[in-house]
Amino acid sequence: MKYPFGTLTLTDGAKRRIGEALASGRLSSGELVRQFEQRYAAVVGTAEAVAVSSGTDAVALALATLYDFGAHRGDEVILPALSFLATANAVLMAGLKPVFVDIRRETLNIDPARIEPAVTGRTRAILPVHLMGKPADMDAIREVARGRGLYVIEDAAEAHGAAYKGTSAGALGDMGAFSLYVAHIITTIEGGVVTTDSEEFAAILRSLRADGRACNCKQCVANIGTEACTKRWEGGTDRRFLFERVGFSARMNELEAAVGLGSLEMYDEIIARRRENLTALIQRVDAMGPYLSTFHEEPHERFGPHALPVLVAEPAPFSRDQLVRYLAEHHIDTRSLFQSMPTQCPGYAFLGYRVGDFPEAEYVGRSGFHVGCHQDIGLDHIDYFAETLRRFLKEHA
Repeated sequence: MKYPFGTLTLTDGAKRRIGEALASGRLSSGELVRQFEQRYAAVVGTAEAVAVSSGTDAVALALATLYDFGAHRGDEVILPALSFLATANAVLMAGLKPVFVDIRRETLNIDPARIEPAVTGRTRAILPVHLMGKPADMDAIREVARGRGLYVIEDAAEAHGAAYKGTSAGALGDMGAFSLYVAHIITTIEGGVVTTDSEEFAAILRSLRADGRACNCKQCVANIGTEACTKRWEGGTDRRFLFERVGFSARMNELEAAVGLGSLEMYDEIIARRRENLTALIQRVDAMGPYLSTFHEEPHERFGPHALPVLVAEPAPFSRDQLVRYLAEHHIDTRSLFQSMPTQCPGYAFLGYRVGDFPEAEYVGRSGFHVGCHQDIGLDHIDYFAETLRRFLKEHA
C-alpha cells in the first residue's frame, strides 16, 4: 500500500471556473480572487481577507503593515525557534529582526513564559505559530502583547479549521497569515491569505501586495471590466503609478482563486474527514509507547487537522531517521517535524545562536516527523501505518 503525505482536491466547480477564466482572457487578479477573499473571511469569521501569492508572503506582508504604525527597519519580532523556515524568512523579508524563543515540547508551540524576557524597546510584534494545526496559548500571548503594546500576528499556515476557546485561528490576533500551498487543508496550489478585522490593515495589505501602489480598493472595478475607475486621477496623478510604501509583488491570480473556491465548497467535508483521520492516527500512536508520542487536543481548543506529528523518545534504541527510512521503504511518505531555525538551519548561522540555546526545539528537530491525515486516506491506510510502526518497534526496540 502507498500512503502519500498530501493530496489535491480539484472540484468540478474549480475546473469550470478555470475554464471560464481561460475563456475570458482575464487571468491576473480579478473577480475570482475577490470572491475567494469574501468566502475565506466568512469561514474564519473576520471582516477582511486579503489573498496573496504564498503563505510566506502572507506573513511578510502582515509584518510589513507595521511600518505604517511606527515600526522601523531592524525592529524585532518574537517567534518560536521551531517552525517551517518560511516563518523566519518572512520576518527578514519584511526588513525586521527575528528574535527566537524556545517552545513547549508537549504542544510544539511557543512557550509564553519565555516571551516577556525577550521583549526589548525595539520589539514590535509577537508571531506565534499554530504548528501542525494546534493553537498556541493565545491568552498568555495576548496578555504579554497588551502589557507591552505589541501587535500579534498569527502564523496560521497549517491551522485551517483550528479554534481556540471558540474563536477561529486567524481571528485571534491583529492579523492571521495562512498558507494555501498544495499540501495544505485549503489550497490554491500556491497562495496565501491574510485575515483581519481591521479595514485599515486590509487596505495597506492590498497596497503592499501590488508593489506599494496607492490602489487599495477591496474590488478594482477596472480589473473586472465593469466600469472606469473614478479614483484614477485623484490629485491629478494616475494612482496606478503612485507608490506610497515599499511593497511586494505578491498577487494571487484567477486560476489559483478558482481552485481555492472549489476547496471552500468542500470545506466542511474536508475538515471533518481529516479530523476523523487525525483522531484515529493519534489513537494508534498512543498505543505505541513508550518510544513514540504525539500531541493531544485540549478541551479549550480544536485542532486544524493538518498532519500527525510523531516524536521519538530520547532513550529510544533507534533514531528518527532510522524509523522514517523504514517507513519510506514501506511506501509511507513522511516529513521532518522541522528544525530549530536559529541553531539547526545552516542558513541562519549568521545570527550567532549556538546549539543548546533552544533545547526543546532542537529535540523536536532531531526526533520528530509527521505524516498526512488528508481526505484521500482512510482507515486502511491508518491501520497499515500502525502495523508498519509495530513491525519496526518489534525489530528495533
